[in-house]
Amino acid sequence: MNELSNVAGYDLIGDIHGHADELLRLLIKLGYTKEDGVFRHSERQAIFLGDFIDRGPKIREVLETVFPMVQAGFARAVLGNHEFNALAFHTFINGVEEQSLRPRTLKNIRQHAATIQQLTDSQLSNALDWFRTLPLWLEVLGPDDSRCRAVHACWDDIQIAQVMQMEEKYGGVNKEFLVAAMDKEDPLFSAVEVLLKGKELPLPEGFFYTDKDGHERNAIRARWFEMPTRGMLYQDYVLQADPIDCPIEIDLALCDGISAYPFESAPVFVGHYWLRADRPRRLATNVACLDYSVARSGFLCAYSWDGETQIDESKFRWAA
Repeated sequence: MNELSNVAGYDLIGDIHGHADELLRLLIKLGYTKEDGVFRHSERQAIFLGDFIDRGPKIREVLETVFPMVQAGFARAVLGNHEFNALAFHTFINGVEEQSLRPRTLKNIRQHAATIQQLTDSQLSNALDWFRTLPLWLEVLGPDDSRCRAVHACWDDIQIAQVMQMEEKYGGVNKEFLVAAMDKEDPLFSAVEVLLKGKELPLPEGFFYTDKDGHERNAIRARWFEMPTRGMLYQDYVLQADPIDCPIEIDLALCDGISAYPFESAPVFVGHYWLRADRPRRLATNVACLDYSVARSGFLCAYSWDGETQIDESKFRWAA
């Protein structure tokens, strides 16, 4: 292992979804070079925010780029919801394939199809073994003991504590952990949902929107880092590119599970939300999303963090 002994800064990279060409262009733009088959930087370390697989045309190539970087110490990575879904999809109850923890519905099969088609059985098995080792969040030290945080969808101290307790109980993200995390009656289910998919707010009865995959949904992805205020409309509290038409004031009684991310907390970087824009922008002074829909004709996004306590919009980098 050639792990860096002293990291000067971190380059956080959003959802890739099998888009290896964009990943290579972004790494080169960030100053990484390929030596002995592995991309590396002499002073910096990459942090990948998950969702390496599904949807895109070069899933194998993405894994062959990211995994060696992590293995050699030139990158770190957190688990995305697509990697978690893959683990559940390929974990069977009583060894029966038809009884996988993630139901093999047409919707779920379609979502995972590109990965199954592009990887051999051996490659898929190796990928799943790696996914089991990935943390659900990271907090890293920068210059002068500064800190930044990485999680796929939402930073929540209460849910992080719940996952830590269950990881200790089960010994990691193994079959027992997955069984509990897929049980809607188990507290671990909600904890994993929040960290990997964010917080949702139900829409009033009769309202729904159609998401990017054509599915009708009756709950919005909420701006979990800020509390809704009296008089705010549902359509103004979304953290997603999918448009909704719900000009109704939010029922604040339904927001008990949402608490603002403290402005004095370390900067946190997330992916997951399929944002659309001509360029990246911060969500709050210390919150940034790095998913700008590369799998939907957007761009692959990164942020170069060097210890600052507030997100500096000049430090976003991207590649289409």
